[in-house]
Amino acid sequence: MTVDAADLKSVHLITLGCARNDVDSEELAGRLEAGGFRLVDDPADADTVMVNTCGFIEAAKKDSVDTLLAAADLKQEGRARAVVAVGCLAERYGNELAESLPEADAVLSFDDYADVADRLQSILAGERRQPHVPRDRRTLLPLSPIDRAAAATGTATPGHAMAAAAAVASPPTTVLDLPEGMAPASGPRVTRRRLSGGPSAPLKLASGCDRRCSFCAIPTFRGAYLSRPPADIVAEAEWLAMHGVREAFLVSENSSSYGKDLGDIRLLEKLLGQLEGTGALDWIRVSYLQPAEMRPGLVETMTQLDHVVPYFDLSFQHASKAVLRRMRRFGDPDSFLGLIESIRRLSPRAGIRSNVICGFPGETAEDVQTLAGFLSEAGLDAIGVFGYSDEDGTEAAGLGGKLAGEEIEERRSHLADLADELVTQRAEERIGEQVTILIEQ
Repeated sequence: MTVDAADLKSVHLITLGCARNDVDSEELAGRLEAGGFRLVDDPADADTVMVNTCGFIEAAKKDSVDTLLAAADLKQEGRARAVVAVGCLAERYGNELAESLPEADAVLSFDDYADVADRLQSILAGERRQPHVPRDRRTLLPLSPIDRAAAATGTATPGHAMAAAAAVASPPTTVLDLPEGMAPASGPRVTRRRLSGGPSAPLKLASGCDRRCSFCAIPTFRGAYLSRPPADIVAEAEWLAMHGVREAFLVSENSSSYGKDLGDIRLLEKLLGQLEGTGALDWIRVSYLQPAEMRPGLVETMTQLDHVVPYFDLSFQHASKAVLRRMRRFGDPDSFLGLIESIRRLSPRAGIRSNVICGFPGETAEDVQTLAGFLSEAGLDAIGVFGYSDEDGTEAAGLGGKLAGEEIEERRSHLADLADELVTQRAEERIGEQVTILIEQ
């Protein structure tokens, strides 16, 4: 049976947060379209407004709640019949979010993603879904990384969806043609629909994290580290290239751990070579690398392959050894500067960015000076400076030595001003240099 597109129920997706959420939204879009929904660009034209929320830090939580409330206002004013929360905030707080935000018609878990079209159909039919009770998603997979691949089949992991080719032969009867996001017609197909037409797109390497940074709650709601099979990543990269993408931005919570659960801690180096070998992409960029997990072979691969951008997104977080230990991280100024020197020795113009946190419990004025001194020596190309804030369920929230909010903001402002000056100096060093750029719009 063929159905006119205008007769399909419409959905508008709003995505907040990081590039990993962008991938998850495009998976949701692919599943919704395959399940008989029509994606629309204007929320005023939608039967449902679905908000893919961020739950990382307080400011992101507030932005997510504000967006859901704004969507609820649209529901009062126009044709929208439902407002649905998905994503990290929804997963992290579940029934608590539903109780505190009755304006949302449903709060869905990651476990609902595989059947999201059916869930949405039932919500539009007036069914009130019982919101989930949050759980520590690290417990859903074995403690041993090497045992996870076999156990992951029945575990919902956003951004990892690949469907068997056999399903293409019998698409849902409510879909006009094969959804754009579900091609090709042979081999594993990508469960994804592009929501923007830009030449750069995120491509998920893995989900979850096994690190136990004392300030971070992400592993509890994103789960244990799980790598995607290389063949799936390569297939999706080729699919993105077919849809006009020239740069794939490889994303995960911790890209330097890629492959450890597949039995090969050096699998990222091999994957980058495979992606280069397809000839499908002009640029391949890697995000979020842990300094403590960097290895010479990975630095060499990222600086020597023609289509891999020499871009190092290194999560330093601080430079004081004492603060890093309280963060349950590793490193010090000498080891970090040594890593940067090893990169710049192979690629003098490699781009290096990082984020740092100031005001962590127990941080002293001397620790701040250590961090400032490291930043002054490092020659980073981009620096994000954040003030510490307690996060629910984290070890750091229970630590002593908390600093007053005013003191944290003073330190953050001082380091942010220093970072701006240092980044400007780094940019000025490149005046007159000829570079290749990607025009995004």
